[in-house]
Amino acid sequence: MTDAIAFLHTSQLHVPTFERLTREIAPELEVRHLVREELLQEARACGIDNPKLAARVHDAMREAASDGAAVVACTCSTIGGIAEKTATGGAFTAQRIDRAMAERAVRAGPRVLIAAALESTLEPTTALILSTAAQAGAGVKPSVLWIEEAWPYFEAGDTARYIGTLAKAIRTAAVAADAVVLAQASMAPVAHELADLGIEVLASPAPGVAHAVATLRASRTAWAAQAAALGSPAASATPI
Repeated sequence: MTDAIAFLHTSQLHVPTFERLTREIAPELEVRHLVREELLQEARACGIDNPKLAARVHDAMREAASDGAAVVACTCSTIGGIAEKTATGGAFTAQRIDRAMAERAVRAGPRVLIAAALESTLEPTTALILSTAAQAGAGVKPSVLWIEEAWPYFEAGDTARYIGTLAKAIRTAAVAADAVVLAQASMAPVAHELADLGIEVLASPAPGVAHAVATLRASRTAWAAQAAALGSPAASATPI
C-alpha cells in the first residue's frame, strides 16, 4: 500500500478537477484516476439495483486500487453508494465522494433541496441524505429538483450553458430551502454562481477530497504506530 489516492470517475472531465483539489490539500500524495464512462451509462439504462452493474463497479474500484492506493473514492453520485460497499479485504478504503457533503447538509437545516441534472442521481442522493440525517439524529425533509435540460450541455462540453442553466433553475427553487445539495460533482461551479442566496450551496468535490486525504493520513499514522509497537523491545521481548 502506498501514499496514494485513486479516484473512479465516469467522465474524463472530472480528472483535472480532482487532481487539482488533491494537489492543493496534499501535494505529497500520489493521485491516480480511472475513468469508466460506461458505468454511468449502464446505471442509467438498467438502474442502480442491477447486480451486474454492482459487480462491475466493485471491479472498477479494485482496479483503481490495484497499484497500491490506500483510498479509492468514486466521484459519480449515481453509483457512489455501490462503490463504497466494495469488498476491499482490508487492502484499501472505498469511499463515495458525496458523503462528506451530505454530513454537512443535514446540519444546515431540515429543508434540503437536492438538485441534479441526471434523474439517476436523485434516488441515491436522497437515500444518502436520509440515512446521514438518521445517523446524525437530524430531522430532514429533502426535496428534489431534476434539471433535465442542463445535461445535454455537459455532454456537449458547453460548461458555461450547463452551469448557467443549473444556477437559474436552482435559484428559483431554493426560496424554501435551508441548504442546496449539488448532487453531481460536475455541478460544483454552481455554488459560486449562487453565493448570494444566503444559504449553503454544497458541492461534493472539495469536502470529499478532504475526507479522502484525512482518511489516508489517519491510516498512515495508525500503520506507523503499529509498526513502531511491533518493532519496539517491549513488543518483541519474550516473557520470562
